Amino acid sequence: MEKVVDPKIYFRTCIALLALLALTWITAYVDLGPFNLIAALAIAITKGILIALFFMHIKGSSRLLHLAALAGVMWLLILIALTLADYATRR
Repeated sequence: MEKVVDPKIYFRTCIALLALLALTWITAYVDLGPFNLIAALAIAITKGILIALFFMHIKGSSRLLHLAALAGVMWLLILIALTLADYATRR
């Protein structure tokens, strides 16, 4: 049987995502020099983690689902590494 999640958790997650959206918007207009990319990626990764944990129900799920999520992240890292290796070898 599925675990029932309290609606307050979804509401808090939504508020956190909206706050991070506002932070993304504010960061776009602030000149941080070379740290703009780092700040934007940190905010995006935080939003992705919140979505995965609460809306995709990875938090509080079985170990098998944790393994599947980890395998997906590892596959993404492999693809990014291969893309960067290809880009670095081109002239």
